[in-house]
This record gives sequence, structure tokens and C-alpha cells, in this order.
Amino acid sequence: MLQRKTLWILCPLACVAIGFLACDKQEVYREVDYNRITAIVNDNFNLSSFAVALDRTGMDEVLQEEEGPFTVLIPSDEAFRHSGLSNVRTMSAARLGPLVNYHILNGRYELEKFPYLLNQEIQSKGGKLYVSRWIKGADTVLSINGARVVLKDLPASNGRIQIINRVLEPYAHETLAEAAMADTTTLFVEALRRCGLMDTLRGPGPYTVFAPSNHAMRRFGYASIQQVKEANPAVLRALCEFHIGPDRRFVNDYILSTGSSHIGSQRMINTFTVTVKLIPNSSEPSGFSGIRLAAPGNTTDVNISRQDILAGNGVLHIVDDVLRLTR
Repeated sequence: MLQRKTLWILCPLACVAIGFLACDKQEVYREVDYNRITAIVNDNFNLSSFAVALDRTGMDEVLQEEEGPFTVLIPSDEAFRHSGLSNVRTMSAARLGPLVNYHILNGRYELEKFPYLLNQEIQSKGGKLYVSRWIKGADTVLSINGARVVLKDLPASNGRIQIINRVLEPYAHETLAEAAMADTTTLFVEALRRCGLMDTLRGPGPYTVFAPSNHAMRRFGYASIQQVKEANPAVLRALCEFHIGPDRRFVNDYILSTGSSHIGSQRMINTFTVTVKLIPNSSEPSGFSGIRLAAPGNTTDVNISRQDILAGNGVLHIVDDVLRLTR
């Protein structure tokens, strides 16, 4: 009798043990979803730099395990090389974390369904982004912060993937005033201070600023900070107002919005306009690589030496000459 009772006690325990083993077996051999965002990135050799970035920041596990949905903006390996960031493994964690977060959005964004507008604000894990959807010739073009979307709305089981041709840089400054002060345009910044326009660039905006480099300001006649401080504030204000546009414009926005003549314009806050000329791209038939500016007082076109420096209230471009109203 004792033997039978012992048997009845052991049997349930054995069943429980077998149940646990079965659960462990199911856990070990559970089906892998190869259509998750991380799996798709790892399976594409042209996205290896972003795959390394996801791995180093731990976001690969988030995009594999969590349901989301997420929308991930993925620069191609060529985009990383073009941005000078080809060796992602050597980037510091402090630099890499914000960069990756800036490319990941909570939610499923289907860009092909966006209105035909320039710079529609959306929010990523790392800050504000601006989406443009525009018709250029026979094509519908999508861009984000001026970067072209080259493969759009790729489906994943937990979101969407957008392949872009440039690495997006998170903006470090909430205002254009701070962005200009952090750059090397000290003579132009002093002119903005002297004429009272720094407060304007701390406002809500948005604005587009074409800031002349120090070399450009010296060629114009302002050789030192002291010389700018001694200048007539009204004269400086006229100069500075002709370098600030009352809207947010990336270089690509001018390329998108310019017609078949390949010549457009930008109105400045002093109501005068600057002519915008598209630069043909020799490696891409019917494509354009950038813009040049022309003003009534300039004898040669003005080039943009650094473009698309994003701030919270607009975009900063550095130019190699002062825009002049008169000769």
C-alpha cells in the first residue's frame, strides 16, 4: 500500500518535470521572425555600418524583440562613407547613441502618404525631423532633413524601413543664435549682436541663415571684431537682414522647388530676394549636387561651403562671400 501511494505522489511530480522540460524546449526552439527590422538590416550587406551602430548601442535587440511599430531611417554604407563615418566601430558611445536614436521613430510612418509639402515636422527618439514630399519632373521625391529617401516604405513585421542617402546629424542647438555662435563665423555673429538680430534668431522662427565665413567678412571690409563693433548698427542690420530667410530651407528643398529653368529665389527678411542657381551633378544625368547664390551686388556667384546645419528653429548654411545688395 505504501508503495502505491509513493507512486501516486511521484507521478504528478514527473509530469510537472516533463512539462518544464517541454517549455524549455519550446523556448530554445521557438520560431525566429526573419522579417523583423533588425533581421532585415543584418541580412543586407549594403547596410552593414548601421547594423554595427545598432549592435553597439543595443538597439538591435529592441528592434528585434519589441513589437513597436517603429520606423527606421537607415543610411546606406555609401551614405556613411560620404559623411566620413565609415568606421562606426571606432565612434564613441556618447556620439553613437544620439546618432542612432535620431534615426528611429516610434510609430509606422508611410512617407508615400504624406502631403506634397516641404519640411513637415515629425519626431524621432532623438529630436525633430523634417519630411518633404514633392513632385520634380516625372518623379515624386521624398527627403528627410534634405537627405533623399532612395528606398521607401519597406515593410517589416514590426514597422517600416526607409533607406536614405545621408547620415542625419542630431541638432545640437535649439536656436540658430546658438548654432552660429558655436561655429567659426565670429565676425558675422558680432554683426548680428551689434545690430540686435541675435534676439530674432533666438525666436521661434523658422529661419534660414546664410552666414558669411570670417574670410568672407574680411574681404568685405570687416577685418576684426573691433571693426565690427565700431560699425554703424543700421549698416550692419541691412547687411545681416539680407542673409536671413523667413522659412526653413535645406539645400535639397531649393533643388526640389526650382522649375525647368533651374533658377529659383529666396526672399530675405528685408523683403529683397537672392537668386538660387542649381549646380548640375556630373555623375547623375538631370540631377543636381547643390546650389549657388547670386545677389544684385555680387559680381560672381556665392558658394555654400557648409550646408544644412540644423537647429531647433531653422537651418544654417555657411557661405564663402557676403551677399550684396549694391556694388
